[in-house]
Amino acid sequence: MRDKRTSPATNSDSGPGLSPDERILRARLAAHTMHAQHDAREITAAARAAFLARFEAEVDPEGTLPPEERRRRAEHARSAYFTRLAFERAKAARRAQRKAQSPGEEVAS
Repeated sequence: MRDKRTSPATNSDSGPGLSPDERILRARLAAHTMHAQHDAREITAAARAAFLARFEAEVDPEGTLPPEERRRRAEHARSAYFTRLAFERAKAARRAQRKAQSPGEEVAS
């Protein structure tokens, strides 16, 4: 895929470059074209495998667990990762809401 990418937005022979809105539209067009021609699961398979391997390495760095146990623990580590992200996002939203309700005051969380 990477070898088929187009040149950067500031290509010197295409004029003064694209506006941010034009770059967004060009990127959206490219994404839709790519997904019309390829299965998204095939495109992202290597990235998903590397992401999941991260959790397997985290729960079994020595590689001593049986594969099924390693996979089970990795799934829990992955769930914990996403739950932690959601928790941090909820805390940030609460802080932003408090800050919006009382501008000028700093609220510790």
